[in-house]
Amino acid sequence: MQRIKGYHAHVYFDASTIEQARALCEQAAQLFDLRMGRVHERQVGPHPDWSCQLAFGPELFGQVVPWLALNRQGLVVFLHPETGDELQDHTDHAIWMGALRPLDLSVF
Repeated sequence: MQRIKGYHAHVYFDASTIEQARALCEQAAQLFDLRMGRVHERQVGPHPDWSCQLAFGPELFGQVVPWLALNRQGLVVFLHPETGDELQDHTDHAIWMGALRPLDLSVF
């Protein structure tokens, strides 16, 4: 089994939900020992929507994921492990909260 080095949770939003997403990500960064990325008001990498990344270690999975599930208030969250296999991590290993969105896998 591949070793999971960490996780990325990508919170998706649009112009009407940007403040909600920013508040969610900032609250997560205050509550947990994780890194909050930039709030991108454009598509970045394989992501089909605007997004903000939350990066955290495997030891926080059991705290961060349930918190996101209960606090996302309708926002879509795309979660994936970091194993070193980007394609697998973004497809077969991925976890979605909310509607599945089509990723641009050509970047891998």
